[in-house]
Amino acid sequence: MVVVKFGGTSVGAVPQIDQAARIVQSMRDSKPVVVVSAMGGITDALLQAGEAAFTGQTQQRDDKLWEIRSRHDRTINELFKNRDTVHELQDTHRGIWEEVQKVFTGVSLLREMSSRSRDLISSFGERLIVPIFARYLRELGLEAEPVDAREIIVTSEDSEFLLVDFDETRKRCQKLSKMVKTGIVPVVTGFICSTPAGVTTTLGRGGSDYSASIIGSSIKADEIQIWTDVNGVMTADPRIVPDARVLDRVSYKEAAEMSYFGAKVLHPQTIMPAVDENIPLRIKNTFAPEMAGTLISVETPVHQYGVKTVTSITGMTLVSVEGRGMIGVPGVAGRVFTATARNRISVLMFSQGSSEQHISLVVNRHDGDATVKALRREFDQEIGRRRIDRITSISDIAIIALVGEGIKGAPGVAARAFGVLGSANINILMIAQGSSELNLSIVARQKDAPRAVQLIHEAFELNK
Repeated sequence: MVVVKFGGTSVGAVPQIDQAARIVQSMRDSKPVVVVSAMGGITDALLQAGEAAFTGQTQQRDDKLWEIRSRHDRTINELFKNRDTVHELQDTHRGIWEEVQKVFTGVSLLREMSSRSRDLISSFGERLIVPIFARYLRELGLEAEPVDAREIIVTSEDSEFLLVDFDETRKRCQKLSKMVKTGIVPVVTGFICSTPAGVTTTLGRGGSDYSASIIGSSIKADEIQIWTDVNGVMTADPRIVPDARVLDRVSYKEAAEMSYFGAKVLHPQTIMPAVDENIPLRIKNTFAPEMAGTLISVETPVHQYGVKTVTSITGMTLVSVEGRGMIGVPGVAGRVFTATARNRISVLMFSQGSSEQHISLVVNRHDGDATVKALRREFDQEIGRRRIDRITSISDIAIIALVGEGIKGAPGVAARAFGVLGSANINILMIAQGSSELNLSIVARQKDAPRAVQLIHEAFELNK
């Protein structure tokens, strides 16, 4: 069995739906299980309608919902020439739209938009496209049936996190295995799931990819394929480095590091279920299916310089805690992390000098002011006693990350990177390298990031 996931751009309009369906048709012998995202832009449109309902803008709410409904109606009418089929799908959608109206009316009346409401509103995009896609597969001669992921992916909730109940999910996913054995192609809604009580929840960023990985792990698939609008994992962002190339293979660890630092690949959470069952993942381009794509697995070839890709994330803020009174005082770093965690601030990088006089951390730009305020509250007494001199921030910075399994044990990687940046007068504000030596992260001014990525890509000959 192969799990095949199509993203929003792959089902964004009739030509794309036709292309994706024909890819599934060509894989008939591989016993595919299909996972489908909402049509491109639909989830955002639903949430915009939800926000309009929440703020009492009923006309904007209705206009946005009409736009969403019209897009799906046009898709049905263009895909299917048989009027009976059109009416059948319209009947299916009618029940969904009745629920949509109830939900949005409730939000408008209560002026309430909880996370539970957002999850339910977000679920409609997948629930609208999956019956269309399954029915079109039947037009192409495949026995296909839509499956609501809320029936098979179960989550357990606590106050902090939403976690997948893998034991229960594995049991429920046997339904998919049985369907495949009888020659049916299951078409599953991506992104959405439910609690044991049946409350609709979602899997968050990269949710449909995560759905595919959860299902692939649960049915012990031979491979999980993520079909998107890129040819695979690249050595750099081609918008920054025009001669960036597609990587044939990367390891699970490399893929996780690349995605964490901005590469258009899989969310780290997506990779974990596949790793647990040692199932390879493949990134493919829906619009260039002849391309081999990138295989993500345990083993990976090593580039001659150790570095395999260079990525960057912008829109960051560098926060610094400085003070001679910090020297030798235990627990300062721990208090920094406690303060950020208490305020739900994610720390992307952290560095502390051996003198213990200076601690630096990188957070998202929108968390910059909150981080400074939280740390000043935490160390208020130390600031008053002059043990900490100042807590400051620098905005508009970027993290440039060099990633590759081969960095481990390869001498001169940092020297080469620092040398090329120094020659270009690009100032390095902070560096970090984990003990695994899988990545070397450099913080620089955001305006310098594109040039830094280009220079490092060239210096490590990643285009070859």
